[in-house]
Amino acid sequence: MNRRKKSIQIVKSRIKKAKAKLAPKGKAKYISKADRAKLAEESKPDSNTDIEK
Repeated sequence: MNRRKKSIQIVKSRIKKAKAKLAPKGKAKYISKADRAKLAEESKPDSNTDIEK
């Protein structure tokens, strides 16, 4: 009985891992606060350079 239970457990764990791979990822990748500020600064148009010219 133990041998049968172990083989069933192995098969179930393989199926679970395969399903987890196919499932969509729940969370977006983390972006640090400094990186977010840098991205916001890059996307913002530079109005100061237009005034100086």
